[in-house]
Amino acid sequence: MEAIREIVMNMIVHRDYRAASDSVVKVFDNRIEFYNPGRLPDDISVEDLMNNTYRSTPRNKLIADIFKDLGHIEKYGSGIRRIIRLFEEESLPKPLFQNISEGFMVTVFSNNNAEQKNVGLNVGLNVGLNVGLNPKEKRLQQILEMIEQNNTISANELATNLNIHKRTIERDIEELKRLNRLQRSGSRKKGSWTIFPVE
Repeated sequence: MEAIREIVMNMIVHRDYRAASDSVVKVFDNRIEFYNPGRLPDDISVEDLMNNTYRSTPRNKLIADIFKDLGHIEKYGSGIRRIIRLFEEESLPKPLFQNISEGFMVTVFSNNNAEQKNVGLNVGLNVGLNVGLNPKEKRLQQILEMIEQNNTISANELATNLNIHKRTIERDIEELKRLNRLQRSGSRKKGSWTIFPVE
């Protein structure tokens, strides 16, 4: 179910990775609850989300940029409206969005059709438990984060830090260059990296 996948994608992009608590998916007979550490910013309310009267500021810009590069995000700030639209297209009740404790929760409800309910809950469970950054996406994110901290870091150092083969790092770097996210200036020993924002 595309709507559930969209929710999980937003969880990955927007969770507070400094928090010790986990992202949690709870499946009930009539609903699925998706909880993510990290409340809405103080200047954005749930009503602002529903009315689309807010300006999006990604909590994790590097992750958001990678997802946008890979085509998983159409534009920043469009996730909530897309989730609502997808549920409307499936003739399902509108999700409930809430600030809960130190996090944010999205609750989705089944309709009265038992077959659709079971399909939706099963898809939600499978997606919620299994969807995440795939290994390549995670590496690209980690490479950009390390370069952001040290723009003279070498491919050898990146490979050592990530405990993977240098050739894999080189392929990932070429991918980031192809996506116009990364550029190397100068020599191998004395050169530096430049990270470009998503166009």
